[in-house]
Amino acid sequence: MDPHRAQRVSEGLREELDELINYEMTDPRVGAASVVEVHVSPDLRRAHVQLLLHGSAAEQAETLTAITHAKQFLRKQLSERLQLFHTPDLLFEAALPTTLGAKAPQILKRIKRARAKSEKNSVS
Repeated sequence: MDPHRAQRVSEGLREELDELINYEMTDPRVGAASVVEVHVSPDLRRAHVQLLLHGSAAEQAETLTAITHAKQFLRKQLSERLQLFHTPDLLFEAALPTTLGAKAPQILKRIKRARAKSEKNSVS
């Protein structure tokens, strides 16, 4: 599979899930949660969704339980919004705050590459 396709699917899933969880779920157990990252398997059958949960430990556990319980609703909504042959099975897990800090060097490297590319193209 094309790695760029997997990356595009992951990003599309991340954006749609973030919107669904934060704005369209009506379950009162769902607290503040942000979708940090989505990793799809090479065959696009499974998607590991990392959530940044806010609040106390009990509130975080309740939010994760509620989101996991709403997995079929979320898959149905994703299948309607994204045009995929097969909507991946969603596996939710809480992201550790240290995970975000560990990604900072990768993000900075991407920014530097993009700047170097744009400067190279503007000089030509």
